[in-house]
Amino acid sequence: MSSILHQTQSVLDRLGVDASLLRGGVITVRTPVDGSALAHVADMTKPEVDAIVAAARQAFVTWRDVPAPQRGELVRLLGEELRASKEQLGQLVSIEAGKILSEGLGEVQEMIDICDFAVGLSRQLYGLTIASERPGHRMMETWHPLGVVGVITAFNFPVAVWAWNAALALVCGNAVVWKPSEKTPLCALACQAIFERALKRFGDKAPERLNQLVLGLRGAGEALVDNPEVALVSATGSTRMGREVGPRVAQRFGRSLLELGGNNAVIVTPSADLDLAVRGIAFAAVGTAGQRCTTTRRLIVHSSVKDVLVSRLKTAFAKLPIGNPLDQGTLVGPLIDLASYEGMQKALNNAKAEGGVVSGGTRVLQLEYSQAYYVTPALVEMPGQTATVCHETFAPILYVLTYENFEDAIALQNGVPQGLSSAIFSNDLREAETFLAAGGSDCGIANVNIGTSGAEIGGAFGGDKETGGGRESGSDSWRAYMRRATNTVNYSRELPLAQGVRFDF
Repeated sequence: MSSILHQTQSVLDRLGVDASLLRGGVITVRTPVDGSALAHVADMTKPEVDAIVAAARQAFVTWRDVPAPQRGELVRLLGEELRASKEQLGQLVSIEAGKILSEGLGEVQEMIDICDFAVGLSRQLYGLTIASERPGHRMMETWHPLGVVGVITAFNFPVAVWAWNAALALVCGNAVVWKPSEKTPLCALACQAIFERALKRFGDKAPERLNQLVLGLRGAGEALVDNPEVALVSATGSTRMGREVGPRVAQRFGRSLLELGGNNAVIVTPSADLDLAVRGIAFAAVGTAGQRCTTTRRLIVHSSVKDVLVSRLKTAFAKLPIGNPLDQGTLVGPLIDLASYEGMQKALNNAKAEGGVVSGGTRVLQLEYSQAYYVTPALVEMPGQTATVCHETFAPILYVLTYENFEDAIALQNGVPQGLSSAIFSNDLREAETFLAAGGSDCGIANVNIGTSGAEIGGAFGGDKETGGGRESGSDSWRAYMRRATNTVNYSRELPLAQGVRFDF
């Protein structure tokens, strides 16, 4: 038995995952660390998915009547269980998704943070009181849970995105059905085991089947998306996936909350603190091997500082420790699989054909890890914002574009279809404020003197322009998981009707 397999089995056992769920299935789970097989899990059929959704609907009917602050208590207990399991779950994220260990632990911390946020939210699901034009009447809005919330997550954030959705959905009174990426089902099984421990501690006020897993390939996801009992589908992943999910849900008049990829840019102006910019850009461009939805993929730099900044970034990229994400000191782990590596090489070849000058982007560590895909980050100096630059490639590729006028930098920043995250490095107040204004960045996240990656709980994540601004996690995003009702109360002895109309009986 390989050391990574033994380590995985030990972690899963400590997390309480049923070993019978890890064998006999048709989906082979591989670690990007060395490419070895870790488990064989199920590919659920449509009837199996439909049965899970039906059970979730029954759980919802019970859960919606539990007072919201009590629902918050379940999420508080979930946060406690996550704290107790943080080290093991963070390690599993590194093994299955290839993140360095500090990033795996950081992702679990995000889960803990959203639980804390949601506990407070459970006492703040406020509605408005509305002035009525009719004497002796009061209007108000009330918020009610939707029903079953379907959550579809990508491999690059295998645990946090579920928690962002589930913590809010549960305090709002919904049941949750989670379809994780087929590349990271072990993380999902671990989260389910953790949730069930919290559910057991909560007691019999919470129904069984309140949070369930759907494991499988595309067909299992389609069954979840198409089920009319799923009131909201919250899907995170590629824009290709979102274009398929959105219309399918809309066809049955369901709701979608889509957080898709981001071809994120950083603008560096002549006044920028270059020390700060180099650190922020390098971290955002190469962290998680360029496989974050908030990865910096485009660098838009003023011509006067371009040569200095690019030289410093090349030096920084060359010094980055690349290797096993579980090893102390590693800063860049592997790509998720062969398809990701091939996509990166295709993008680099296309960039060269369009006049780009490529530094880096080569495969390394083949002797140690022949079935895994470690690469050096690529920096590509481009003559303009070509078709390749406008296409998001999920890999550590940083395209460099040059500008002269600040208005042109804003136009380049906004000149791609994706619009998730953005940033500017500038010490000029007017430039920074222009970037944040209505005519500035068109992204859901716009930062000043900090990179594009990283999102704190509290500010709703996302809001990319391509999906119309779907937002999850914090702020007022709880409203996406609820339905609004307007109520009118007549406390007078009259029933105002249209002028001149009387009903006397």
